[in-house]
Amino acid sequence: MARLMTTGTSAALLMGAAFLLLAAADASPYDYAGAFDKCLQFFEAQRSGKLPADHRVKWRGDSALTDGFSQGVDLVGGYYDSGDHVKFGFPMAYAVTMLSWGVLEFDKEMVAGAANNLQRALDAIRWGTNYFIKAHTEPNGLWVQVGDGDSDHLCWERAEDMSTPRTAFQIDINHPGSDVAGETAAALAAAAKAFRPYDSMYADLLLLHAKQLFTFADTFRGRYDDSLQGAKKFYPSESGYQDELLWAAAWLYEATGDEGYLRYVSQNAEAFGGTGWSVLEFSWDNKYAGLQVLLSKVLLEGGAGAGADTLRQFQAKAEFFLCACLQKNNGHNIKLTPGGLLYVDDWNNMQYVSSSTFLLTVYADYLAVSRGALKCPDGEVKPAEMIRFAKAQVDYVLGKNPKGMSYMVGYGSYFPTHVHHRGASIPSVSDVTSAVGCMDGFDKYYNSKGADPNVLHGAIVGGPDANDGFVDERCNYQHAEPTIAGNAPICGVFARLASEPADAASDNSPAPAYSRPPHDSSPSSKAGSPLELVHTVSNSWTTNGVEYYRHVVTAKNTCGQPITYLKLHIKELSGPIYGVSAAKEKDTYELPPWLTRLGAGEQFTIVYIQGGPAAKISVVNYKTV
Repeated sequence: MARLMTTGTSAALLMGAAFLLLAAADASPYDYAGAFDKCLQFFEAQRSGKLPADHRVKWRGDSALTDGFSQGVDLVGGYYDSGDHVKFGFPMAYAVTMLSWGVLEFDKEMVAGAANNLQRALDAIRWGTNYFIKAHTEPNGLWVQVGDGDSDHLCWERAEDMSTPRTAFQIDINHPGSDVAGETAAALAAAAKAFRPYDSMYADLLLLHAKQLFTFADTFRGRYDDSLQGAKKFYPSESGYQDELLWAAAWLYEATGDEGYLRYVSQNAEAFGGTGWSVLEFSWDNKYAGLQVLLSKVLLEGGAGAGADTLRQFQAKAEFFLCACLQKNNGHNIKLTPGGLLYVDDWNNMQYVSSSTFLLTVYADYLAVSRGALKCPDGEVKPAEMIRFAKAQVDYVLGKNPKGMSYMVGYGSYFPTHVHHRGASIPSVSDVTSAVGCMDGFDKYYNSKGADPNVLHGAIVGGPDANDGFVDERCNYQHAEPTIAGNAPICGVFARLASEPADAASDNSPAPAYSRPPHDSSPSSKAGSPLELVHTVSNSWTTNGVEYYRHVVTAKNTCGQPITYLKLHIKELSGPIYGVSAAKEKDTYELPPWLTRLGAGEQFTIVYIQGGPAAKISVVNYKTV
């Protein structure tokens, strides 16, 4: 990595399809432990109910303190699923399952390498499981939603000011919901195993509810969105309920060791699609890939017994998915963006990146323990190479991408500041004590071009489009809205990578040497420039015989006063540029709209990629307070 301090250097962006992030094997500059901590902070921001004294998100307050009361049940607590205030039980249960799986795989890393955040991870799980216990009021009944999506979406208001109906919805023997009951059983079983070493009585309670819910889901079969029509528009169960029944049974086997649950999986493997479905996604709806990886673990650990042949069929399907992620599946691969990000769907694609990265990471660790390798149609992949690919996906999320933007809010210096999230976009109740009305919120805050007054630390937004583009606007809900289902899987991966030695993911091969590109090292800014520019070359690769360099330019205000206007002249720029906005005059740029003031000593970042000589920056004009 070349590092050069000048007063006149560069920024532009040109990205070719050959820039697969798998090739980025250089030592990562990213703070994974910090990302893990922020990931957990997002769950604190999404809490509903009475907040605890140690709550870290100070702009949030108590909310929805009477949920369920009008229907004779206490449903206070749980999580809001995204930027609105409905408590959807289906994705909430999946999020808790994935947080629990992360603790089970990476508990030691959470203690050793991630600022001892294991307790906070367990607290995040408990916030969900306490709610599920309340919602499971009878053996054959489960409250699965609080709030109505349609009416909720008609208002833009803080959780603390909610004026929309808080109607609760239940499944029972006459209105079945095997998918959501099965996922809730899986969440409780996975959490029971996670809590077993620390709170065995609580683990026993969770298992009691998990077993009852599984029996309910299996006995009274049906899709929950057939019983609850309002769910179809928001979280439909498109994969059906069979995957959740197998998923729940697998987690109950993990939590109890009861061979009866493993027999259930084996006996229903073909009929329920577990050994028949080859999938290219893992999500809150479709559990097959996660199920197949989890059962492969049983096989690799030698716990299959008479069901080994069936588990090998599950493993074959698991490896189909993993090879598709790694682009080694004989053409049947998951699409990549030009910048190398796994791309499944335009709507909140980061949830699939999060879940896929988790499965790649845990399976790599399973193979490493068993001294195995992933045998793909296009070649064998060693565990270290799988970790290398997963790390590249994580690095993309944190900023190693064509826009140079962190898609985790609050991480780094350049991240989305117009998140599609009610609480983040409206001033805190501690700052504006009067209620913000339903339509007032739209008029004053949703439609505002101003940055969010509250930073939603740790939220991973929906992410870029298929061409690595991203528009940071509040109305861009497909790309700018975070979800707990999207955050949950990758939290554990952050902890895992925080404990990874710097060269451990390089597959025992040296990292590429990134050479300094040709450049003019002489100052090109006039004397007395208000900016100090630090130019870093963070990556390089060759496409069609041309060597490209990824440049990161940090511009620091050194004039001693806040800068409110800045115009730059950028020469020798060969591609689009990120971190500044184009002005009317040719080759001139201004501060981006989200940065209206650059305080003394503060800095912002410009990113570009191009071949040949670096571009050059000079300050044309600036104004201070």
